[in-house]
Amino acid sequence: MSKTNRQFVLASRPSGYPKESDFDLVELPVSEPNDGQLLVRTIFLSVDPYMRGRMNSSRGSYAPPVEDRQVMTGGVVGEVIKSKNSSFQEGEIVQGNLGWQEYGISTGEELVKVNPDIAPISTALGILGMPGLTAYFGLFDVCQPKAEETVLVSGAAGAVGSIVGQLAKIEGCRAIGITGTDEKINYLLGDLAFDAAFNYKKTRNYRHKLKELVPEGTDVYFDNVGGKITDAVFPNLNLRARIAICGQISQYNLTEPELGPRLFQYFIVKRIRMQGFLVFDFINRYQEGLKQMTKWLHSGKLKYRETIVDGFENAPTAFINMLKGRNIGKQLVKVSDL
Repeated sequence: MSKTNRQFVLASRPSGYPKESDFDLVELPVSEPNDGQLLVRTIFLSVDPYMRGRMNSSRGSYAPPVEDRQVMTGGVVGEVIKSKNSSFQEGEIVQGNLGWQEYGISTGEELVKVNPDIAPISTALGILGMPGLTAYFGLFDVCQPKAEETVLVSGAAGAVGSIVGQLAKIEGCRAIGITGTDEKINYLLGDLAFDAAFNYKKTRNYRHKLKELVPEGTDVYFDNVGGKITDAVFPNLNLRARIAICGQISQYNLTEPELGPRLFQYFIVKRIRMQGFLVFDFINRYQEGLKQMTKWLHSGKLKYRETIVDGFENAPTAFINMLKGRNIGKQLVKVSDL
């Protein structure tokens, strides 16, 4: 075991997109666990859009910001290498929010054991983890799709969006995706069997494009991006459409707020329901969701892709690239070998 624990701490709060200089790589001795604690060696580190909001100075609505010089927040999958907690044995694989560091100390309260025989351990940060559960509960509980309805997903090739579209197909719906590269379009239409998709970076008029692809209108909109794309969706929504607000990634790095059209008249005329949600709203039902998602994964009804960057030192680069849409599926950093 290394005697040094490398960590990324918040060096400065970004204006616009984060820069690598907003993070400091520091080295400290590896801590020894006290009674009731365990030491976890990180194998995979997750980088996710929500982390951008945690870098701001204002307090978030559900979680505090990362403090200056504090270890960046983040989920990991790792191996228990020392344990003074009877509930965890050395050699077990666990998942938890231990932050951007190579070694983490935990009391075990936030850790979940990962069974490597069920699926590759990286999936505990993706399709069988927070993104998968976000897609599952966001679609089925918030949006409540019905067979033969049309489900539109923005950020459709990302960790959450790519799963939402597949779940919609399982439910017997038509899945339409919005994404940002032709490679991602091919992934959605080929590997994931979406019914249609378009590249917003090559589309001049989003509203006209949606009318072309979905002339019958949209029944469910799963929103990961917000902004001008979402503005264009509202006029094409059907009577009693449902919207899940999962993310607003197009807004996270703005230095000035965007001015948008006021389109809420559509909510009156069409009796639209829009709801924001967090996956933590469903924490008491995680096992239900994971059981079903695992079943679909093993049967081949669900597929996933991971974009993996090797080397802990490359975590800031992986994070920035993810915010700029350069990943397909779940963005991970491989920190060490199993």
